[in-house]
Amino acid sequence: MLECLCTIILKTDPMNRKHFIVTTVLILLVFACSRDLPGTHKPEAFEGFRQPGNFPAPAYHFETNPVTKEGFELGRKLFYETRLSRNNTISCGSCHIQSSAFTQHGHDVSHGIDDRLGSRNTPPVMNLAWSPLFMWDGGIFDLDLQPVAPITTHEEMDETVANVVAKLQQAPEYRTLFQKAFGNDQISTGNLMKALSQFMLLCVSSRSKYDSVMRREGTAAFTSEEAAGYTLVVQKCGGCHKEPLFTDGSFRNNGLDTGTNKDPGRYAVTLRPEDRYKFKVPSLRNLAYTAPYMHDGRFYTLDAVLDHYTKGVQAAPGLDPLLTGNGAPGIPLTAGERDQVRAFLSTLNDRAFITDRLLAEQ
Repeated sequence: MLECLCTIILKTDPMNRKHFIVTTVLILLVFACSRDLPGTHKPEAFEGFRQPGNFPAPAYHFETNPVTKEGFELGRKLFYETRLSRNNTISCGSCHIQSSAFTQHGHDVSHGIDDRLGSRNTPPVMNLAWSPLFMWDGGIFDLDLQPVAPITTHEEMDETVANVVAKLQQAPEYRTLFQKAFGNDQISTGNLMKALSQFMLLCVSSRSKYDSVMRREGTAAFTSEEAAGYTLVVQKCGGCHKEPLFTDGSFRNNGLDTGTNKDPGRYAVTLRPEDRYKFKVPSLRNLAYTAPYMHDGRFYTLDAVLDHYTKGVQAAPGLDPLLTGNGAPGIPLTAGERDQVRAFLSTLNDRAFITDRLLAEQ
């Protein structure tokens, strides 16, 4: 019928024909623009876990817990759920804040329930699919088990997993979400942990300038200062901070003094004397958002970190051999080289990661 009407109009008066054409163009413009208005466009398809082109194969066992849209969305809701804590006041997201690359920015050590203080700096939830061990001391060997530690630790959430499951079981919305994600509305510890893993597995930071350069995307290129810094980092820091993750996942003694809490590091897990004061090598990614630094958050600036490595490393038993190869402990850097290193480190900051709405509380 519309086609017949158009034919009639176009065959009649020229003024009608002109009016019809103008009206049609306006309608088409309004329709085209409406697709970009908030709430009017179709959401992007859920892509699940995708390995970045410049990253190695992940370490996580996806065959036992494939990431689905329903599982991820449940995990995201749980990550920001305060019922995981004893008094329902804090969530995982309270200490792992997205704008700080999922760290607790500004706190030297973690602040948990009732503002209790932990003994270590909050590590980022970032690129965990490539990590075989978790926590500063590597005391947890499976991402599916990792949430048990913060939930049950006195200084963090101070709750029991059984109580968390009971609280969630009483919430009809969670019974529905678990049914959609796992085909069963009877909430279990295993599925609770798997859902949290599915969210954390998608916390992938791989969209920094460095990544664009490595993947040869468009015209992305280092400046001369960044390129010089890249060479320095690979030569002087790459033994521990291996690209592209900028950590090798190992545990090392980097010459810090023991600090006020005398944290023994990995020794607390292995009880091997050679592991005393060894801590997991952190990634150099997103340093602009994750201060303070080191396992106890003792350094508040990158300059303080560079000061440590150039002139503060202590020659103690167990010091990593990579810090003793220059005749004196540490890594020699001139003032100019420090500037170049900082310039390169800035290329590892991933603003897309810390602003990704997919990872934010909904």
